[in-house]
Amino acid sequence: MKKRALALLSGGLDSSLAVKLVQEQGIEVKALHFYTGFCITEFKRRLGQTKEDGTPYVNPALKAAAQLGVPLEIVDISEEYYDVVINPKYGYGKNVNPCVDCRIMMLRKAKEIMEREGYDFIVTGEVLYQRPMSQTPERLKLIEKEAGLEGLILRPLSAKVLPPTIPEKEGWVDRSKLLGIRGRSRKVQIELAKKYGLDYEQPAGGCCYLTDETYAARFKEAYATEGIITRDDLVLFAVGRHLRLPSGTKLIVARNKGEVNFLKGFRNRYGYAYRKDGKGTFALIKGNPTEDELQLIADIVARYSKNEPSKVAIHLGEREIELIGTPPDDQFLERFKIYAKKEVSHGR
Repeated sequence: MKKRALALLSGGLDSSLAVKLVQEQGIEVKALHFYTGFCITEFKRRLGQTKEDGTPYVNPALKAAAQLGVPLEIVDISEEYYDVVINPKYGYGKNVNPCVDCRIMMLRKAKEIMEREGYDFIVTGEVLYQRPMSQTPERLKLIEKEAGLEGLILRPLSAKVLPPTIPEKEGWVDRSKLLGIRGRSRKVQIELAKKYGLDYEQPAGGCCYLTDETYAARFKEAYATEGIITRDDLVLFAVGRHLRLPSGTKLIVARNKGEVNFLKGFRNRYGYAYRKDGKGTFALIKGNPTEDELQLIADIVARYSKNEPSKVAIHLGEREIELIGTPPDDQFLERFKIYAKKEVSHGR
């Protein structure tokens, strides 16, 4: 009987090529795309942002599945993923990316679907040693064991430098037609993309906010200051400018219209401030500012609106305060900003 495989499809080049290599061997493939809530492209789409050429952001997995001609199921694991981010069993990578735990969770979900729908094995686009935390031989083996899929995960791009899997041993796929890529170079993949005529986007700063330095800096600062990370925090770390006032109150200031509209969705849970005439930014107030800080908030809103003296409305529960904000000097504001070290060194 024709064998059937489930493929984890991020929409990137590696996962797309993995699907293509398996398709060439007559395997029926269905793609799975796991939504964690931390995809940079998806978040930019939600904010209404566009690429440099003015085109809108789209889910890369949808685009890749269309090119490959495979059915795609998007699996939302965002609610459960919160616990993985906060308490990863195998720790974080360079920033706050729980890559090993993330992979285990996705593969466990894939196993459930595989068994329920009668698929034979799992395909991924992982490349040996491409990612130092999760793609070493030891970690790949650990992930398989924890997911309950030992021998059933085929990695076509690196198969020849990994132990044979059940699909190879059983002759479901021809090992000789698979690849032996290892390391971070993508020369082989790029050439294959040309051969197959696959259109793909170059990765720019990673595909997950948890690998982003600024996001990680905000995460770590919030945990050190507040002692807890909420579900709202995990979303808000990706939006706006973040400033910590002397009392411990945090101010999150929108940088563009998309962020203004997004942050307004949190008005029922936090205090907020905006330029009274509506011509400017919007800021969430997370915490309880002192009376002296109310003027500072008004000044900051004025700075990031039209950078001119402005009437600012501040809402704290049932209380509304109107103040004239005077834009402070940027050097003065530096002391409050929450930055990644790399950003600080660039003076941004």
